[in-house]
Amino acid sequence: MRTGYYTHPDCSLHEMGPHHPECPARLAAIEDRLLAAGLDWTLARPEVPLADESALELAHSALHIAELREKGLTCDGYAWIDPDTIMNPHTWQAARRAAGAAIAATDAVLGGTLDNAFCAVRPPGHHAMRDQSMGFCFLNNVAVGARHALDVHGLQRVAIVDFDVHHGNGTEDIFAGDERVLMVSFFQHPFYPFTGTDHPASNMLNVPVPAYSGGAQVREIVQHTWLPRLRSFAPQMLFVSAGFDAHREDDMGQMGLVEADYAWITRALRSLAAEVCQGRIVSCLEGGYNLSALGRSVTEHIRVLAGLDE
Repeated sequence: MRTGYYTHPDCSLHEMGPHHPECPARLAAIEDRLLAAGLDWTLARPEVPLADESALELAHSALHIAELREKGLTCDGYAWIDPDTIMNPHTWQAARRAAGAAIAATDAVLGGTLDNAFCAVRPPGHHAMRDQSMGFCFLNNVAVGARHALDVHGLQRVAIVDFDVHHGNGTEDIFAGDERVLMVSFFQHPFYPFTGTDHPASNMLNVPVPAYSGGAQVREIVQHTWLPRLRSFAPQMLFVSAGFDAHREDDMGQMGLVEADYAWITRALRSLAAEVCQGRIVSCLEGGYNLSALGRSVTEHIRVLAGLDE
């Protein structure tokens, strides 16, 4: 399989201060682990463009984009969005680059250049709402990619899978009620951002799980809840919000997944995609803050996407 790996140095220039868990070292940890595993040479590494503002407006309001641009271009030091979400002078460029990776990966997969792709980008995106940045997220990369597939390429149905430990409230805000999109997720509950359980729209399949849930519970959800709904929906492309903070070594949450669970989930999604949408998958990095666990888990995710697990 031809798997693309999208990343860019701009994504490492965004940082939110000393000791912030969403740090540039996350991308370095992934690169180091890919190199150690011998996977770096197997992956295509295409160019990563800056997303045009017109592309961002498919998922975000013009006002939100203008406010981010203004803060980014005038930032001298740090600019706080909320106590956990902070811009530096490079954040606007990094956020546009992360969204641009999702767009470019979508183009390549739909164009047949790649079978699937992983975007190792930051800042992450799934908490970014149509009109609001929060939860370390400024622009919703997966939402921008999905809307690009729908509105530019003319797809009729896409699915979004979110396996971050936190509910993807931003993605839900953007797509709730859009019957062209099915979003499936599990997330620790009750937990930040304390959403996803109160009357979700019919195109949102949210599965809250208690703290300390492990691989057996998650595999049951995927096998018996996610996959039947996804198969019935028959998406023409699959987008993944790939958060790895449900790992048992990650202090950001209290779940108990390990690398083998992420490989199993990815294998199930790859098999489904081969069945219903010509294998088309674009996956974007979300959470994952224990650097060792993140590097190991992403490596297994990519190994399966690339078909090197067999």
